[in-house]
Amino acid sequence: MAVTLEQAQRVGYTCLKALLRFAFMVANNLVAIPSYVLYLIVLQPLRILDSKSFWYIEGVLFKWLLAMVASWGWWAGYTVVEWGDDVKAVSEDEAMVLVNHQATGDVCTLMMCLQDKGTVVRQMMWLMDHIFKYTNFGIVSLIHGDFFIRQGKAHRDQQLVLLKDHLEKYYRSRNRKWIVLFPEGGFLRKRRETSQAFAKKNNLPFLKHVTLPRLGATQVILKTLVAPQENGTPSGGDAVRRERKSKGLQWVIDTTIAYPKAEPIDIQTWILGYRQPTVTHVHYRIFPVKDVPAEPEALTNWLYQRFIEKEDLLTHFYETGAFPPPQGQTKAISREMTLSNLWLVAIQSFAFLSGGMWYCLFQYLYHCLF
Repeated sequence: MAVTLEQAQRVGYTCLKALLRFAFMVANNLVAIPSYVLYLIVLQPLRILDSKSFWYIEGVLFKWLLAMVASWGWWAGYTVVEWGDDVKAVSEDEAMVLVNHQATGDVCTLMMCLQDKGTVVRQMMWLMDHIFKYTNFGIVSLIHGDFFIRQGKAHRDQQLVLLKDHLEKYYRSRNRKWIVLFPEGGFLRKRRETSQAFAKKNNLPFLKHVTLPRLGATQVILKTLVAPQENGTPSGGDAVRRERKSKGLQWVIDTTIAYPKAEPIDIQTWILGYRQPTVTHVHYRIFPVKDVPAEPEALTNWLYQRFIEKEDLLTHFYETGAFPPPQGQTKAISREMTLSNLWLVAIQSFAFLSGGMWYCLFQYLYHCLF
C-alpha cells in the first residue's frame, strides 16, 4: 500500500514530537533529580535540629518532582476522569491505597490524579518492585523512604519482615499518611494466566481484567499501622499516648484504573506522547479500616472480594465506557481531574533555575579550589 504525503507528514511530525519530548524529559531529569538531592544535602543540619520541618520540605520537593512526571502526560493529552467516592474527604487521614496493575503508566496516572488531593502526594509512601530502585527516579524514592519489594516465593517471607521494619522505622517518623501498593504483585499481562490457573484449582472466580491479589504486604501494613484496639478503644496507656500523635490507619481506598478499550498506557508512551490524547478513568471506593478483618483467612476473602468487584467494574466500563452507579443510585457521577498549566510551568522553571544555580555554584567552587 502506497504511503500518501499526508500520512508521511503525520508520521514525521509524530517522530519529531517524540524526539523533542524525550530530549525535554532527559533535560528535566538531569536538572530536577540532582537538585532535589543537593537541596536535601544542604538541609541536613535542619534534619538534625528540626526533623519535622526537614521532611516537610522534602515532601514538597517530592510532590513537585511527581508533578513534573505528571506534566509529561498532561501536556500530551493524557488526562484523568475520576469516579466513585471523593478521596479528598480523607486526604488528611491515614489510608492504604489498593490499586490494580496493568502497565508502568499506572504509577504515572496516580502521580497525576493525586496531585490535587491536598497533602497526599508529599506524605505518601509507595511500595514498588525492586527493579525501580535502579531507574532514574530510584535515588528519589530511596531518600523519600519508599519500599522496594522483591517478588518471588524465595524472597517473600524475608521481604515481609523487611517491610514491617521499614514501616516501623520510617512511616510515622517522616509523617507519612497514605501508602500505595499493587496487591496483584505484577502486571496483568504477566500474571493473568497463573492467576486463572490458581482460581480454577481452588474453585475461585475466573477473572480477565484483574488477577487474584496476594495477601502478604496488605496484612503487614494493617498489622503495623492500624492503632491497637480493645473493645472499640485503644488498648493501654501507651496506646492512648500514641493515639494523640496518630490515629493510625483509618481507611482502605480501593482504586481501580481503567483505560479505554483495555489498552493501558506504558511509561514510554507517557514520555514520548506518540499515542493520541487519551482519558484514563479512575474509580475510588473508601472502606473504614474497622470493617476490614484482621484474621488471615477472612482478610484473604475480603481482599479477593475487592478484586472480584474490580472485575465487575472493569467489565461494565469496557462494555459501556463508564463505571456503574453506586449501589442504591441510578446514575454514576464522574469528575474531571485538572492540573494548572501555570503551576506546572512554574515548577518546571524552578527545576531548570535550580539546575543552573547548582551548576554555577560548582563552577565557582572549582575555580576557587583549582
